[in-house]
Amino acid sequence: MLKLRDGIVELYRKVATSLPPDVEESLKAAALREEQGSAAESALKVMIENVRLARDTVRPICQDTGVPVFYLKVPAGLSHNELRLTIDEATRIATERVPLRPNAVDVLTERNSGDNTGIGFPVVYFEETSSGTLTIDLMLKGGGCENVGQTYKLPVPELNAPRDLAGVGRCVVDAVQKAQGKGCPPYVIGVGVGAAKDQVTRLAKEQLMRKLGDVNKTGELAAIEQTLVSEINRLGIGPQGLGGKTTALAVKIGVNHRHPASYFVDVSVSCWATRRGRLIW
Repeated sequence: MLKLRDGIVELYRKVATSLPPDVEESLKAAALREEQGSAAESALKVMIENVRLARDTVRPICQDTGVPVFYLKVPAGLSHNELRLTIDEATRIATERVPLRPNAVDVLTERNSGDNTGIGFPVVYFEETSSGTLTIDLMLKGGGCENVGQTYKLPVPELNAPRDLAGVGRCVVDAVQKAQGKGCPPYVIGVGVGAAKDQVTRLAKEQLMRKLGDVNKTGELAAIEQTLVSEINRLGIGPQGLGGKTTALAVKIGVNHRHPASYFVDVSVSCWATRRGRLIW
């Protein structure tokens, strides 16, 4: 497991210091859409320069290196417990070497562990796969954007949000309206719809792992994703909340079957520094 551990350390380094190409290109395209000399254009140019400097100097893009969230697709026969221990060890090493800001705080004592490990920290999700390949996806999820996420139970009368996709859309726009600039826009928005609160929060965050340019395989969802990006950008919140044409870079929606009595919607918000990466082992 030593080679795997070292691979995960390098995955941490890559994700913390180098923004994915699709996100970087989306920021550059957004800068071209904003009015020349505007606060929005200036903010986006600062972000783009920050990305370049972080990559060139191999330093974290943001001082908040967030909560590490892992999604593993594991071949049958590999021990989940051993993989978890390997991730914890790699996290301790990466915290010192990358470096990562220590963010794991004990709820009872308020003490920081100092190495980004603790009870349920990092967050790790396992899924068995029929493939012979171990796939490890990592997202570093900043605290500020995590704080502005919202969970809804449809219908929501005050939003005129019924139990349908139109209602889901109203929840998404409401969440962004409430967030304003507090989560460091332009945002990437992940949405999960389903039967239970814990189910939709995980599903929403998983949507943030999708590339910005991908097209939802379900036509109806693909259409509402595009509609919502346009609607959110008309809010005028703009980069860093300074106003402008770009409040969201993308909206990604995932759905599960729901219970007849329940219709939950979770909106997970990522800041402009949507940090994610993959290791195939």
